[in-house]
Amino acid sequence: MENPGVNEPQHSTNACTAALSAVEDTLYVIGGKWKLKIIIAIKEHGRMRFNELQRTVEGISARVLSNELKDLELNGFIKRNVYTKSPVVIEYQLTGYSDTLDGLLKSLVEWGTMHREKIRQDSRQAATQNN
Repeated sequence: MENPGVNEPQHSTNACTAALSAVEDTLYVIGGKWKLKIIIAIKEHGRMRFNELQRTVEGISARVLSNELKDLELNGFIKRNVYTKSPVVIEYQLTGYSDTLDGLLKSLVEWGTMHREKIRQDSRQAATQNN
């Protein structure tokens, strides 16, 4: 008997390492609990002030929001606009580069919706079986 998998194509270590590095880079830039929520909030509402963002992204502290906005600006996803009228107004808006996340965001929404429904169905089935 032949060894199973002997004639199957081998995945290169370099390809695997490159894929893992790309995912690591992605998670470094947009990972965590808040960054994508901030991007989605600005995408839905357009330009937003700091306090509007803090109200919209429920549960985020002012310090964390400030740090996340700085990271998102540093990575080119948002732009900070300062209007020097009295009082000074600061608004945040998405850059064109943030549009590169559209496919990823769509996939995450679709998968999250599917997963939530699966968990609900599994929970209903378990409740039915226990009765």
